[in-house]
Amino acid sequence: MNRVLLIDDEALARDVLRHYLGSYPEFEILEECSNGFDAVKAIQKHKPDLIFLDIQMPRINGFETLELIEHQPKVIFTTAYDEYALKAFELQALDYLLKPFSEARFAGAIQKYLQGKNALTENHKLEALLNSSGKHSEEARRVVVKDGSRIQILPVEEISHLEAYDDYVKVFHKDNLFLKKNTLSYYEQSLDPKEFLRVHRSFMLNLNFLHRLETLDKHNVLAHLKNGVKIPVSRAGYAKLREVLGL
Repeated sequence: MNRVLLIDDEALARDVLRHYLGSYPEFEILEECSNGFDAVKAIQKHKPDLIFLDIQMPRINGFETLELIEHQPKVIFTTAYDEYALKAFELQALDYLLKPFSEARFAGAIQKYLQGKNALTENHKLEALLNSSGKHSEEARRVVVKDGSRIQILPVEEISHLEAYDDYVKVFHKDNLFLKKNTLSYYEQSLDPKEFLRVHRSFMLNLNFLHRLETLDKHNVLAHLKNGVKIPVSRAGYAKLREVLGL
């Protein structure tokens, strides 16, 4: 039995998926979710084999939902926005259904899943998809994190800095620290470079939090942040800071 979740904020879209899946007795719908918050909980609870996932949903979208889950099911994207389609296919996403899609088109996606063609079975493929998905303006102004069982949306203007930590990134928000399974390179691409600058192999800082620079010696510089944090600055990072700050 193939265990499935339907994730879409539109009831009609879920109705269509449910109707089409009715022709496939080997598929069991475990739960339906209308938003990313519920989807994260449902994926954690059920650990499905396959999810049908809308991309544009309120509060957090489909890509942000995938960023928050540890269990990695196979994914068929369903959305009315085709701007993501080419990137999804290039990165070997299982399939991408552009609404409104026919039952024949749906059947093609199901066959890909059953035959294992282009299956999104390796985590690095999903990470590549997330890292290249691009950011809408509202997404570029926030970072979505998990805090235990809670999901929090952090405005980027409240994030002082980020630090690489093995396969994760530490996100420093006010007096709190959150871990994101991502890379600093991802945030270099997704955050506004006029606001966030990578000043070291392991650190990015929010320029609005920069208080002063301290030169320790010929090769070592420290960035003092307004919250009292001190961040090492590499030679390349110092050059970038001087250029951005007009020094």
